[in-house]
Amino acid sequence: MNPTAAKIVLAAQRGDSINRISNKIGTSYSWVYDWVGRLADAEVISNTDSGVRVRDYVMRRRYEELMGTLYSRDEVSQEDAYVIPHFARMEFAYTEIDAAYVWTHGGFQIARGHDDYPVFIEVHERDIDRWIEFFERFGVDTTVGERPDAADVDGSVHYILFPQTEAIDAKWVDGNPVIPLDAAVDQMMQTRSAYEPALEMIADEHDVDVDASHHDEMTAD
Repeated sequence: MNPTAAKIVLAAQRGDSINRISNKIGTSYSWVYDWVGRLADAEVISNTDSGVRVRDYVMRRRYEELMGTLYSRDEVSQEDAYVIPHFARMEFAYTEIDAAYVWTHGGFQIARGHDDYPVFIEVHERDIDRWIEFFERFGVDTTVGERPDAADVDGSVHYILFPQTEAIDAKWVDGNPVIPLDAAVDQMMQTRSAYEPALEMIADEHDVDVDASHHDEMTAD
């Protein structure tokens, strides 16, 4: 009942590579590789040429109970705030502030602190109740559609859900699903002055034209 083993089993989706799992849970490749071998030997998961998949769903439920107990007892860290959603086995994508955060590889933060750390994610509207119930199991508050006052939530980390009726278009960056770059830039351009450093980082890395007067012609590699 090791926490690293639990994170691997909870985050793994059928076909995931060891590298993707290590990125999802923010743990070194070598350490995840070692634990995948142990878990495969114990027949909790399998690891084939087609990727990793969970075999023992009874153990998976036990791991979820373990992690729910741990997170409910202790303050959720900023790092684990980006791990927990992977346990839900529901489709999502980071958006708003977190779109900028993910696309800049954690290089840009705004309007968040250690005592108030909202995480912004797009989810399917049909899954809203399931997401709220899921985060409750981990002792984390959830709101829908808008950021609450920090005094109205327990703990520093909390999640803000943005329901989507259409398909969720997610790109994978550093092990995290995030809205596409052009959509993220569109959001940032709405309050450009606040996001200027992020836009500069994105322009440099992705060769994106973020000049507001030419935004309709924006291209990226």
